[in-house]
Amino acid sequence: MDERDEPTEYRQTRYEAPPGAADVLLIRHGASAPARPDRPFPLVNGQGDPELAPEGREQAERVAERLAGEDLDAIYVTPLRRTEETAGPLARRLGLRPKVEDGLREVHLGEWEGGLFRKMVAENDPVAQRMYAEERWDVIPGAEDSEAFAARVEESLTRLAAAHAGGRIAVFTHGGVIAQALASATGARPFAFLAPDNGSISRLVRLGGLASLRGFNDVSHLEWSAPAPLT
Repeated sequence: MDERDEPTEYRQTRYEAPPGAADVLLIRHGASAPARPDRPFPLVNGQGDPELAPEGREQAERVAERLAGEDLDAIYVTPLRRTEETAGPLARRLGLRPKVEDGLREVHLGEWEGGLFRKMVAENDPVAQRMYAEERWDVIPGAEDSEAFAARVEESLTRLAAAHAGGRIAVFTHGGVIAQALASATGARPFAFLAPDNGSISRLVRLGGLASLRGFNDVSHLEWSAPAPLT
């Protein structure tokens, strides 16, 4: 048979981001210090600002080991120190100075700032129950409007993606921000991606106003991440 008579084959191939797209790694900060009723977290612009716990610092080192070989255009953090402390080991390895992106700071929890949020959730407070049922942060007294929160997260990510078109960035941010970004990208419920693990890596590919979810809650670099047997 002549080669020209060979049938054309269309094989499956690995995913490739479209030209001009930005590869955005969303990294949740390491575990922060525990909340104590007798010792509220210090506040930065009204938001709780705990430092990393010892296990959070270990998670930061693991993230650095995982990403040390990546070609990153930039590292971004928020005004809250737990993100800067988590980014520190990677920034030092790569010789990059983290840039502060205010729009990706955690959702403002109103009267439940300073660590009170953890207590109310742990005690299954009725307002916390309503928050989860309605999937709205602003059920909490004085908390940030949920639509305003979603808008600022989207604005920041759109702007950063445009600034790094065709490149890759690492964004060290917060659980609520990651949940919002992924829900927006997929059209999911607002809390569908809530509570990614500390030190986890999620991945969005963004091109203009379009976003594609390529990974969620990757913790393969963390010590405890070996999968349990399926039952």
